[in-house]
Amino acid sequence: MRAMVASAEPLASQVGVDVMRRGGNAVDAAVAVGFALAVTYPQAGNLGGGGFLLWRRKDGKIAAIDYREMAPGAAFRDVYAGKTEEGGPTVGGRASGTPGTVAGLALAHKKYGSGKLSFAELIEPARALAGDGFIAPASLTRSLTSDKALLSRYEATKAIFVGVTEGQKFRQPELAATLARIQKNGPREFYEGETAKRIAAAMRPHGWINERDLRGYEVKERTVVTGRYRGHGIVSMPPPSSGGTVLIELLNILEGFELAKMGWESPLRWHLLVEAMKRAFADRAEFFGDPDFVNVPVGKLTDPAYAARWRAEIDLRHTTPSAAIRAGQASVEPLHTTHFSIIDSDGNAVSNTYTLNGSHGSGVTIPGTGILMNNEMDDFAANPGKPNRYGLIQGESNAVKAKKRPLSSMSPTFVTYPDGTLRLIIGSPGGPTIINTVLHVILNVIDHGQPIADAIAAPRVHHQWLPDEIGADRGLPPEIQVGLERLGHVFGKPRSLGDAQGILIAPDSTVTGASDPRGSGKTLGY
Repeated sequence: MRAMVASAEPLASQVGVDVMRRGGNAVDAAVAVGFALAVTYPQAGNLGGGGFLLWRRKDGKIAAIDYREMAPGAAFRDVYAGKTEEGGPTVGGRASGTPGTVAGLALAHKKYGSGKLSFAELIEPARALAGDGFIAPASLTRSLTSDKALLSRYEATKAIFVGVTEGQKFRQPELAATLARIQKNGPREFYEGETAKRIAAAMRPHGWINERDLRGYEVKERTVVTGRYRGHGIVSMPPPSSGGTVLIELLNILEGFELAKMGWESPLRWHLLVEAMKRAFADRAEFFGDPDFVNVPVGKLTDPAYAARWRAEIDLRHTTPSAAIRAGQASVEPLHTTHFSIIDSDGNAVSNTYTLNGSHGSGVTIPGTGILMNNEMDDFAANPGKPNRYGLIQGESNAVKAKKRPLSSMSPTFVTYPDGTLRLIIGSPGGPTIINTVLHVILNVIDHGQPIADAIAAPRVHHQWLPDEIGADRGLPPEIQVGLERLGHVFGKPRSLGDAQGILIAPDSTVTGASDPRGSGKTLGY
């Protein structure tokens, strides 16, 4: 195969493949997949959220598009002080940042699309899926049932999503009409047209997102963060995502150890991974925020010499307590995001991660539009200067401020061979576990020579500095857990970590891909 889409939902993957068969490139396919997932994967696919897109042209040129949500003009540092649930940053009308998805996908299409397919043509598969409907799979109904309490709080949401049963034809006519308006009037319809008016009207009682916020939303093109690992190039997303910087810091720490010689099942190998995670995540907690508002020391954190100092502190015989590593602030991010990886037959590639933050976002659907809104405000430090749930002080770098973008862990990533040609396209959902999921896949491919399906399916662990415990996949071999416990590590409740979507390119340009068996996605190609 030479062209491929790996996404969390089979219909969306097929949409992307169909676009490339019609002459579209990887960016065209990404736009179509992004809109399709808003219909078929509503827990994370979206129009009412935001994300990050990495694009790599076949000649190696790179672009990084930041379409993360922005805090509305009414936001300020202590806006959530004393608030719980409704009125807070997780649920309801004041939980949302100004959405960036439509603007981000539009910019990607305008600057990096093939020019063969219009924006309206790329939206059409999503509009058709919303208008004509599709057969609801078990994965969709399980998600809707799991979030029934949230989805039942708001009438516009309840009318669309509550009561959907497996096997029924699931139609979303209001979302289809919204997509048709964007097709007819262009992407500014979302920010200045009828759709914008409806969003502002729904937010008005909450004193939150208004017409000025929507008109003023701005996509940013950022300079990627880059690093090396055993001769391979690493290209990932810069701040306001912490993902790429922390990923490179982790790889820099681990490069000083001979992981391949230790073997994949060696408890010492896993100990080193966890100890590196604790140190890199301590840095994540202390230094990161929106680079338009705070100075993030990316150069320092991605410097191999800085990693060497961390590496020298790791005790090979015993774990280091998190409290002994660094004081700072910690936060907990929801795990419900989605990622897709795409390569076209010419070798152009996209790695895209986007989100509503929590599963089904804030639970609010804008009446008459079918648009679920994000709860991205929860990714800010809601109470800076006050003890958080771990008794630590939350810092100012990620404090709420009007027009600011919240910190993220999304890590769309490319890995290149030592000669600069593309080897791996990878990303995952999972809140802070995203970074460590991507780390595991890269190590499995480079250090252990695993095929992409095995590299993604293999058990993973996660440590984010606080709480001081290992989150582990249920399939982690018991001998690894026992070995880590002998070194003093503590395990939390087993869980499923991530839903990676990856594509591996062989030296002869043959591509193989895989969707994580932890999820319900599908990889398709030709």
